[in-house]
Amino acid sequence: MTKNMGTVDRVIRVILAIVVILLYLAGTITGVAAIILSIIAAIFIITSIVGYCPLYVLLKISTKKHPS
Repeated sequence: MTKNMGTVDRVIRVILAIVVILLYLAGTITGVAAIILSIIAAIFIITSIVGYCPLYVLLKISTKKHPS
């Protein structure tokens, strides 16, 4: 499993996950939307920690800078 996520990509995902968590805790999002967004936030956090996104493999993209 080769890392395919760059630092900027990982930071953006963590920020988005934190925003979803804060919206949930504030009661702004509830119900099905809260569940779906929470699952996406969890996926964002996990992929950011690991530095690997399976969807990027399917799309054959990488945001990680490779040394020249």
